[in-house]
Amino acid sequence: QVQLVESGGGSVQAGGSLSLSCATSRSTYSDNCIAWFRQAPGKEREGVAAIDSDGSASYADSVKGRFFIRKDRVNNTLFLRLRDLKPEDTAMYYCALGVCLVQGGSITQVRFWGQGTQVTVSS
Repeated sequence: QVQLVESGGGSVQAGGSLSLSCATSRSTYSDNCIAWFRQAPGKEREGVAAIDSDGSASYADSVKGRFFIRKDRVNNTLFLRLRDLKPEDTAMYYCALGVCLVQGGSITQVRFWGQGTQVTVSS
């Protein structure tokens, strides 16, 4: 059974940084595309960053230059580095298996979701 376990969320002030982690098994990690989504209260869940099996990354326009996704192949962990955080980045962040590219409609490609980790940014 696939397990995606997120950690690393928290509360920071605007301009601060956080690092999110998504741990999974090697069988899940290898040859799979994995992405980060987020959902703010009252809003739809949206793709934030994705990385494919070759390590190519894509980002939502709202986070380009501030968020960075990478894989740790040794530890089978996906990371998302969040920098220069803004209050509008406040959301529950989810690890998602099956999305190779952040684009409209990519949420329909998700095969498994993690439980989420909360990020709160105060002004």
